[in-house]
Amino acid sequence: MHGGNIYQFAAQLGCLPEQVLDFSANINPEQAADLSCLQQVQLTPYAEPQYHLLKQAFKNRYPLPAAADIEPFNGASAAIFGLLRHLKPKDLVLYTPLYGEYRHSAEQLGCKLHTVNRLIDINADIPPNSTVIFVNPSTPDGQLYDLKALMKAWQAANCTIIIDESFLDFCDAESITQLIGTIDKLYVVKSLSKFYGCAGIRIGFIVAAAQAIADLQLGEPAWKCSSLDMAYMQQALANTDFIERTRQQTDYLRNLLNIALQESGLFETIYPSQANFLLARLAQGMDGYQLQQHLATDRILIRVCENFDGLDNYHVRFAVKNEPSIKHLALNLNTLSPQLVGATPTSRLKTQIAT
Repeated sequence: MHGGNIYQFAAQLGCLPEQVLDFSANINPEQAADLSCLQQVQLTPYAEPQYHLLKQAFKNRYPLPAAADIEPFNGASAAIFGLLRHLKPKDLVLYTPLYGEYRHSAEQLGCKLHTVNRLIDINADIPPNSTVIFVNPSTPDGQLYDLKALMKAWQAANCTIIIDESFLDFCDAESITQLIGTIDKLYVVKSLSKFYGCAGIRIGFIVAAAQAIADLQLGEPAWKCSSLDMAYMQQALANTDFIERTRQQTDYLRNLLNIALQESGLFETIYPSQANFLLARLAQGMDGYQLQQHLATDRILIRVCENFDGLDNYHVRFAVKNEPSIKHLALNLNTLSPQLVGATPTSRLKTQIAT
């Protein structure tokens, strides 16, 4: 999961989920395609099992080296689990903090887990012949990394390399997929729901060398993606004007959010981000659950990050929302600031169930 449980949160408040102002989930507030594109989808025949049109739309949007191929999944979470189930790594290295799907999948598959806190010692030694996982831009802090030195170190250790680029579309940066064919055992995870603002459309991709994808496909079921999912995503991927417009909008709104957090005086650190969210650490007078509870009185949901490795309950994350939402949050933060400093928590809303 990538945010708080909006349905549980709404039930506790006695409101509808659509009445919640959700700053906990990092989903673009804009969409690249209208649902009207689904009206002509034929539901009687089975979907085309090789996903040719969907794959071509993906390759038109993300040019790939000749050596590369792709495999779609029913969302990035399914892609993560499917890839690890296929690779069956003995030693798995997670560069933390990162979201919990990787740890959860690894534990289900019986992998031996190793963690490297990239915020403290990104160049820490790792086991040879291990599988490494790195999210770039990172979550929950949104830092974009130059991976050249790490890629060399991982290659020298004969590692299988998994790079998760779920938030890369928000940056004007080159994908690591361009190295497929020159680096052995490289896999790239792509999520489309964050950038294209469609978490309900479940399509994610694994990109790797053609033979690696062929091997992965042997263990995959047919018809993982519905005709509706594929039709919508093909339209979204074709909307190339949406790309630069979204990047400019995200830069503007992220800066507006940053100003709102700074001017509240509640935070001792606001981490620089290249993605569509900001991580902040509260001053010692309060913790994230206290802030979450006070904001809940106005139906605002935020993400407390204590279940990210290396972070604690003073770390909170805010998704980039539209301008009226950010201004509403700013008003609430400024109103709450004098109340919260040195406050004593009462009951905690139990919304922190996402990983």
